[in-house]
Amino acid sequence: MRIVFAGTPQFAVPTLQALAQSGHELTSVYTQPDRPAGRGRHLQASPIKALAIELGLPVFQPTRLRDPAVQAELAALAPDLMIVIAYGLLLPQPVLDLPTLGCVNLHASLLPRWRGAAPIQRAILAGDTETGITLMQMALGLDTGPMLMRRACAIGAHENAGELHDRLAGLAAEVMMAALPALADGRLIAEPQPEQGATYAAKLEKAEAWIDWQQPAVLIDRQIRAFNPWPVAQTRLEGQVLRIWRAHPDATPCPGAAPGVVVQANRDGVAVATGSGRLWLDQAQLPGGRPLPAIELARGRPLLGIHLGC
Repeated sequence: MRIVFAGTPQFAVPTLQALAQSGHELTSVYTQPDRPAGRGRHLQASPIKALAIELGLPVFQPTRLRDPAVQAELAALAPDLMIVIAYGLLLPQPVLDLPTLGCVNLHASLLPRWRGAAPIQRAILAGDTETGITLMQMALGLDTGPMLMRRACAIGAHENAGELHDRLAGLAAEVMMAALPALADGRLIAEPQPEQGATYAAKLEKAEAWIDWQQPAVLIDRQIRAFNPWPVAQTRLEGQVLRIWRAHPDATPCPGAAPGVVVQANRDGVAVATGSGRLWLDQAQLPGGRPLPAIELARGRPLLGIHLGC
């Protein structure tokens, strides 16, 4: 097949690597325009653009796909199939209609649960024990197209979003490789998504990273895991922002301690009272520093009795 690939972040890299070794003809790669990044705000290519250049593939970076000139450029490639994974641009109907076999999308959830921008993080926040990859035929709605293949995987009890992201990225490549022969032969049957159980995974906002110590320890733990590596859960420690990278919950009550108060800080660990149970801090970071084991943080300053979040 003649394949056009569209993707942008690191999540899409394993799939592009697998496609490059598949024996199919990758005609081109579409990715988002270079964006300012880092302290110097210099333009930086997406991970997919960097890999495409390394593979010697033509790269296109339109700002929108509704432009007739962009659509004509895509039509000239005469694709049999367009594979989309975390691209970041909406595909209008003329683009969806261009490839002979249409456009397919790899999505990081078991649809119809967690349609939208942040399915990995929202699954962890909600306490889901299972997620996966769905390959779907693309339609105009947001992640509403009929499903072609689904592959489930468990979410680890202590797994954070970065770790789950990497596992799902590898699983997406496996699903795509398993589906390609059947797509080429027309053997995959598209199954409409049920509306029952549909949920929306809204884009993450930095304001969500602030910890509310009134919440139970198990919910704060989910927040910390969901926001690692971005935007990283945070609280206030004596006027400074303390970023919490890793923690684990404990159902042991803290009688008489207000939520947010450090109830233990010694060689055995750092524990904070919450609305229900206590949260053990495993790794934290002060401004200008690097993430440290919380025990090391406690060695550098007295924490016992400190009220976090104030």
